[in-house]
Amino acid sequence: MSNIELAKPRDFGEIINDTFTFIRQNFKPLLKYFFIFCGFFILATAAISVIVQVKAFSIVDNPNGFEEGGFSRLSSIIWSSLILGLLMVLEYVAVNVTILCFITLYKQKQNTIPTVEEMWGYIKFYYLKILGCSIVLYILLGVGMMLCLVPGIYLAPIFALIPPIMIMENTSFGYAFNHSFRLIRDNWWATFGVMIVVYIILYVANLLVSVPSTIFGAGNVFLHLTKHTAAVSLPIAIVTTLLQSVSYFFHILMIVAVSLCYFNLTETKEGTGLMERMNQFGSNTPDPSAAPEEY
Repeated sequence: MSNIELAKPRDFGEIINDTFTFIRQNFKPLLKYFFIFCGFFILATAAISVIVQVKAFSIVDNPNGFEEGGFSRLSSIIWSSLILGLLMVLEYVAVNVTILCFITLYKQKQNTIPTVEEMWGYIKFYYLKILGCSIVLYILLGVGMMLCLVPGIYLAPIFALIPPIMIMENTSFGYAFNHSFRLIRDNWWATFGVMIVVYIILYVANLLVSVPSTIFGAGNVFLHLTKHTAAVSLPIAIVTTLLQSVSYFFHILMIVAVSLCYFNLTETKEGTGLMERMNQFGSNTPDPSAAPEEY
């Protein structure tokens, strides 16, 4: 099977199918760069999550601890939870930037896998930009969700297009913000439909991954009730956290799907891919190092 062309118009079904096709064709490099550039955040998030779980359940298991240490233990949990929340944001941004940079370079190199050096150059250039962009969008989306939920739902597919625009067009947040509204005009339902379908797929996948975690957790509670052991043991906390960390890889589905939505919208409204192909005609110059033929 030949590599799919990214920049072309697609209908609803083609976007879903090509999302899985792209991931299947590039699974190994995507997995490789996922762990190279996101592994630190995944491990750090998992470590802090284990600490929070052990501390929280230790209080549940020994509520009299407040009399011994006051609220210092609770304060420690709160600070650990805040750090965990920050790491989760950094981790999400790292995954988003890594996959978007891969797609951008893959397209620029005409369906060729980018190198680690090329990926690192793009990621370190865009990471802080997308981090700042994500914080602003989280705040705006949160405000929209509080306003009767409908504004937040309306803004979700529009905001999802902003990071791809910033990276793939190498533009500012302000331009990407306005451009996302222009692109999605008359195409909101199609983009929203793709995101809903992918979200359902992600939900089912995360549910399957969480089954072992639920079994471990239920077994641990049963042992706690029957044998009066600790409410959560360190090995069980580590295993359940690592299983939950696997779900972050599934987010690649949404990022690729949104990227294909972006390509579909730009091709439908602007025809950028067609213009690029037209500009390539006649651009091939002869190799100056080649010796002329002699007759």
